[in-house]
Amino acid sequence: MSLKAKMIVDKDFAISEIDDRIYGSFIEHLGRAVYNGIYEPGHNTADENGFRGDVLGLINELQVPIVRYPGGNFVSGYNWEDTVGPKELRKRRLELAWRVVETNQFGFNEFVDWAKKANTQVMMAVNLGTRGIDDARNIVEYSNHASGSYWSDLRRSHGYEQPHNIKTWCLGNEMDGPWQIGHKTAVEYGRIALESAKVMKWVDPTIELVACGSSAIGMPTFPEWEATVLDHTYDHVEYLSLHQYYGNHENDTPTFLARSLQMEDFIRTVAATCDYIKAKKRSKKKMLLSFDEWNVWFHSNEADRKMDPWQIAPPQLEDVYNHEDALVVGTMLIAMLKHSDRVKMACLAQLVNVIAPIMTSTGGGAWRQTIFYPYMHASVFGRGKALVPLVQSDKYDTKEITDVPYLESIAIHNEEKEEVTIFAVNRHLEESLPFEIDLRSFGAATIIEHIVLESDDLKAVNTELQPNRVVPKNNGNATADGLTIQASLPKASWNVIRVKV
Repeated sequence: MSLKAKMIVDKDFAISEIDDRIYGSFIEHLGRAVYNGIYEPGHNTADENGFRGDVLGLINELQVPIVRYPGGNFVSGYNWEDTVGPKELRKRRLELAWRVVETNQFGFNEFVDWAKKANTQVMMAVNLGTRGIDDARNIVEYSNHASGSYWSDLRRSHGYEQPHNIKTWCLGNEMDGPWQIGHKTAVEYGRIALESAKVMKWVDPTIELVACGSSAIGMPTFPEWEATVLDHTYDHVEYLSLHQYYGNHENDTPTFLARSLQMEDFIRTVAATCDYIKAKKRSKKKMLLSFDEWNVWFHSNEADRKMDPWQIAPPQLEDVYNHEDALVVGTMLIAMLKHSDRVKMACLAQLVNVIAPIMTSTGGGAWRQTIFYPYMHASVFGRGKALVPLVQSDKYDTKEITDVPYLESIAIHNEEKEEVTIFAVNRHLEESLPFEIDLRSFGAATIIEHIVLESDDLKAVNTELQPNRVVPKNNGNATADGLTIQASLPKASWNVIRVKV
């Protein structure tokens, strides 16, 4: 079989200007994400606050624009007041979401300090599980009100004269899930989210709010949950959340690599549901989407089931990612960019140790997992306008998904830098893919570089002892001939083709 693929892009056919926050991430009080992840006093790279410098260095490579905190399931039992003020007075709590002991030695203000060091914004979540309206208004007052009130003056007494000015807030987490502390029906959640949104914006009218969508496309209440929640909250929130993880439990790689097509269906269905409520309410506002949990997650499931409860920061959800996982992450990034007119924020879950691109050993080093690279490339080179990808590609079928194009691709136009960046995945596991890119509207183009992430072993991983087993190389063969780019995409590869236009 002779494979081929072609993509036409035109600078006048833009999907949307990409919101930088689509490259966000997530830190939850779960496993070693915080303790011995971003925070390890006594580590040889730790600063005066206990923040690991080696981890901050890797995060800065990723150029993460926003980080969601403190959960996740954790937030539904979160008493934020336990986490501020003198550390010696902070309470230890049984943390029921993940069945561990939370010491609260790293809290709200520490996270704000860390975010500044990481050059990122904070997406803060409020507890609508065990708490609600009163707690929601109080934490916004503590965080964002200048002075002259109980909670703002308490913040100042804790050493923070200036308000934190956090502008993005999540109204709880996965409240449709029976596993969630304080699980609610769509009506129950819609009502508490509405009333919390009102008082939060009365305290600070400049904030943006994210309402909880379904925990995954497979939830039995999807998409009725979205419709009911938006019936209550549409006029008071700016975003609706989506969550989705994929795994390869059956070792069916062709299907695994096709999951991003289902992700696109998920996005389209949620957007359509939003537009139905818009029409129902005769609203002029377009509801935007926050895909604030997404990743590959399945490797650690069995180990987590065997873990003893009530430990402090045990190694939970520590997926060790392989090459095929990196390809799936690349296709998921492309899927969101193809819908960047609606998906304005997204958070790779999570950032360090817990289903993460960055791993650490306690007291030791930090290294990049395979999924680090497509995430980094997208964040660094994927700023600008997403262009409509007119793709022609040979296709394949799996037992579950049909008409899967071997090529998954999108182009990003950065007018300021006069660059076009093409992200491309070759899903074929055995053959390279000849790839032609028609840049008919741009004039003559020259190749800046063609980065390739490939491996002869789909299951190859990076470890502390072998941190560079799967790494990208600047060895792609893309060439420019006038308005056309020709390249050969190696089998099972992630590609970044950067073009000067």
